[in-house]
Amino acid sequence: MSEVKLTNTPYDDVFRTLLNDCSSLIIPVINEVFHERYSGKEEVVFSANEHFMNRQGGNEDERITDSNFKIVGTVTKKYHLECQSNIDSSMLVRLFEYDTQIALDEGEIKENVLTVTFPHSAVLYLRCNESTPDKMKIKMVTPGGEVTYDIPLMKSQQYTLDEIFEKRLLLLIPFYIFSHEKRFEEYENDETKLKLLQEEYELIKNRLEELMNQGEISEYMKCTISDMSNKVLEHIAVKYDSVKKGVQSVMGGKVLEYEAKAIRNEGLEEGMEKGMEKGINALVSTLKDMNVPIQTILEKVQEKFNLSLETAKKYI
Repeated sequence: MSEVKLTNTPYDDVFRTLLNDCSSLIIPVINEVFHERYSGKEEVVFSANEHFMNRQGGNEDERITDSNFKIVGTVTKKYHLECQSNIDSSMLVRLFEYDTQIALDEGEIKENVLTVTFPHSAVLYLRCNESTPDKMKIKMVTPGGEVTYDIPLMKSQQYTLDEIFEKRLLLLIPFYIFSHEKRFEEYENDETKLKLLQEEYELIKNRLEELMNQGEISEYMKCTISDMSNKVLEHIAVKYDSVKKGVQSVMGGKVLEYEAKAIRNEGLEEGMEKGMEKGINALVSTLKDMNVPIQTILEKVQEKFNLSLETAKKYI
């Protein structure tokens, strides 16, 4: 079997940014894909996404998974989710490589027995067609018997806006533009049709505002979703200026400045006026209130106040 070389796409980067900055968005997706019943208040704990695959000759290849995490609830489970923009026949090979390495990373040897626990894995497909299956399978034929497990596929293009909001699949919003991709040429040359697309995105914007006002999402999360929507649009509609500018005029046009960044700047100013410690405490407190992940808070405190990790942790 030939080795597959991988390159990250802008869509992978958007997917990872959403998970890192708004980790709670993944829980409704896991509920949908694996038919779980998480409340949304469970803790999401990320593991290292960089894995080194041993090759013949002693070489190691670094591979980066899109997401490798645990959801800590009544029972703790491991999950592995990949984001794929196009159908790729090598996907199953990569999934098996990743799953095996993830299992080995936390493998245990007791009394001459190696126990490895494979994660629950799935793929989010941004594009699909009639031949795209609902699931794939991995079959392992071992001396001790045969093991088979399913890899469910989530097809973002199949979800309507109503379904996205009803099921709280807000992680799919930045990729919603894929459902309109085949009509970009029409929108580019027909102002009436472009207007309809803009009205749809006006609805998205208003519904996000409504969720924020109801306290279901923070302003930080709303801004992140909007910003990532614009980043996806920049790449998918690179040849269609009218489409790009039309949607951006609704979603914000220029890359949005997160509310958290504004608060951070206020914290810096306060730190200069009243002392660094008060500034750091003000920043940390505000970001916590906005449900910003602890790891993100630590990184911002380290970066902006030039602190070591151990020192930054004292303020959390």
